[in-house]
Amino acid sequence: MTGDILYRLRGPAVGPGPGAHRARDTGGLGVFRDQVPFWRHPDARRIDLRATLRDPFEGTVVRRFEQRRALEVWALVDLSASMRFRGAGATWDLTTELCVALARSATRIGDAFGLIGCGAGPDLMLPASRRRGTADVVADRLAAIRPRGRSADGLLAAASSLAGRRKLVVVVSDFRLPDALIGALFERLQGHDVVPVSIEDGALGENLPAFGLIELEDLEGGGKRRVLMRPSLRARWLARETERREFLRRLALRHGRPPYRLADRFDGDDFSRHLLGTAA
Repeated sequence: MTGDILYRLRGPAVGPGPGAHRARDTGGLGVFRDQVPFWRHPDARRIDLRATLRDPFEGTVVRRFEQRRALEVWALVDLSASMRFRGAGATWDLTTELCVALARSATRIGDAFGLIGCGAGPDLMLPASRRRGTADVVADRLAAIRPRGRSADGLLAAASSLAGRRKLVVVVSDFRLPDALIGALFERLQGHDVVPVSIEDGALGENLPAFGLIELEDLEGGGKRRVLMRPSLRARWLARETERREFLRRLALRHGRPPYRLADRFDGDDFSRHLLGTAA
């Protein structure tokens, strides 16, 4: 079983109730934040007697504490047919493992987890829930799906539906999508903390043979063909892959976090390091 995924929001959380994440709110309970004059925080229960006696202006000083809030974690999942690719790893298995781990980790600390899966339209909708059984529901629903969409245009409508309070939104895709669609998706998610997770496979990258006959299948358009791989073709292929990754990286950084590359196997600890390291 994959361990818990550790994460935090970029900036303060704005949630409906108490939770595990730092917020802008201050009050009488929580982690000590600072001391302020009584008129700024008129709570007689939090008067700091020592600070009050030391105040040269004979003012009354109170302690303020940092409130912590719960938040909503959402996964927007690409259900286009390319997401069922199998090579060095299995794209859909990796997607499922990631989403289940996120659901389990979020609900364990009191956050809500929701998921929207999209091909040409929204095909799967799991409303955000804090119930402990949410991870099992996510596992069952994703196990019953075989990605077969001819596009992932439904991600735009899904992104627009996530209005309201700031959320942590994990976009799970191979990002083999039109550049315009990816750009529009990030634009619609402005205001949220967006974590792009790019599902990749070594069989389409560094593990490509320099020479040999390979069979290619168009998962979205249908059909197969054989290609004679040779060093010059491999070099062009890898160059295009590098360009695609760089486009996604630049776009993601303009909106906050860099993408996380999930290739061949899922490592929850590595994903946690990415989430914590890019939350500053």
